[in-house]
Amino acid sequence: MNKNQIRSLVALALLATGPLFASAQSQKKNWYNLDLKADSVFGISTEKAYNELLKGKKSTTVIVGILDSGVDGVHEDLKSVMWVNKKEKAGNGKDDDKNGYIDDVNGWSFLGGKGGNINQETLELTRLIRRDAARFANTTEENVSAKDRPAFEAYLAMKKDFDKGLAEAKTGLQRFETVKNTVEAITKKIGKENPTVEDIKNFEAEGQIENSIKNTLIRALANMDYKTFYNTQIKPGYDHFYDQVNYNYNLSFNPRNLVGDNENDSNERIYGSTDSKGPDPSHGTHVAGIVGADRKNNLGIQGVADNVLLMAVRNVPNGDERDKDVANAIRYAVDNGAKVLNMSFGKAYSWDKKVVDDAVKYAVSKDVLLVHAAGNDNKNLDVETNFPTNKYEDGTLADAWLTVGASTPFNDKRLKASFSNYGKTTVDVFAPGFGIYSTYPDQKYQDNNGTSMASPVVAGLAALIRSYYPKLKATQVKEIIMKSVEKADALKDISVTGGVVNAYNALKLAATY
Repeated sequence: MNKNQIRSLVALALLATGPLFASAQSQKKNWYNLDLKADSVFGISTEKAYNELLKGKKSTTVIVGILDSGVDGVHEDLKSVMWVNKKEKAGNGKDDDKNGYIDDVNGWSFLGGKGGNINQETLELTRLIRRDAARFANTTEENVSAKDRPAFEAYLAMKKDFDKGLAEAKTGLQRFETVKNTVEAITKKIGKENPTVEDIKNFEAEGQIENSIKNTLIRALANMDYKTFYNTQIKPGYDHFYDQVNYNYNLSFNPRNLVGDNENDSNERIYGSTDSKGPDPSHGTHVAGIVGADRKNNLGIQGVADNVLLMAVRNVPNGDERDKDVANAIRYAVDNGAKVLNMSFGKAYSWDKKVVDDAVKYAVSKDVLLVHAAGNDNKNLDVETNFPTNKYEDGTLADAWLTVGASTPFNDKRLKASFSNYGKTTVDVFAPGFGIYSTYPDQKYQDNNGTSMASPVVAGLAALIRSYYPKLKATQVKEIIMKSVEKADALKDISVTGGVVNAYNALKLAATY
């Protein structure tokens, strides 16, 4: 292994141990709800709004659809704010409310069935390659028909992306496997499960790789203990690439038989299970807490909105969500009273865009605001698409839709999170999405990064506005959120509004409507 490869190994392990990470960790856990002027962090001034604008004011309950991987609804900070379908009687095996979903007391999952729950999934790209490979098995540039040429060329382009992605995933897995194995070997040699920074410094490294990882650990343990570093940086990195190779890019893998639906029928509506928690609700639980974790129980964290019910709708696996599941999740949430939908998911390809477009149109027609994460690839969405999108197939736009990029606590050139997608005409606003502390399954709390965290900040703000000003339409709430941002030079050329959302400004503006 050459020196450049060794540097790459160390760089992977150092992804979250640089100055930005260290600075974020020193911020208050509630930083995203704080105020830029008063607290010197670029939060959204939620606490200021509660203290100065909302005291003594009445509010109405707003239902927020958490369209995600599942939610741990018995978490201490969420159980009091989880939506319950009161029209349904639990466990009687009957569809009491006649909505087609039997015993959907605590929401619904479109990723489960009699065969169990889907956890891992392929990418949409993988599914498209699998579909088209059979069609074009004996087709070449020389014999392709004029009628099939556009589809054939699209297939070749997708195949190129697929091959590149799989190769990168295999390289990433190999590198992270080396990091993981070396870290574990060092720990074993030291003889302690949770070695201190002094233990690492005193360790006699053997060879270049061990020495490089030793230095990485010394730096990392200045910010956290060993177990935290291993569980939040090393293992997730390894798991990410392992899942990509073995599931996401695996053309032979298809778990859909667990659901028992017709996966090729995008218009199928009635399928799934009552298990809205699912096998891995970590992402959805974290998202749910940001929107509306109980603000009155003196536990854990305080969500952005103080009078919400969180509806768990499971449609996001560890892989790319399917368009029919997205469409059905939107319709389910809307039909059961949600007025704000949080959609912290996205993908580069779409199987059946029309079925999602139709569901979005349905939500808009029912006065529902859809809030969508911009994505974490540091890409310009003016050029590349992150599905689902507010642009319909005919080129028109969904007017009750917000696309959200991720910001950091810092009011300088670091304000845009380095991973966040952006777009002068496609990303509407930015919101805190770095070092966000929120609820986690099994009564835990954890920091996470991503536009997946920024989106629920905005969904929470939208719910807060709709709660205190219930006569406002979804399009008006969107307009208020966009008009009331705190402008920032770092964001002016990479988003529609050029700013970070602000609860205080938004609620003041809402009062004038």
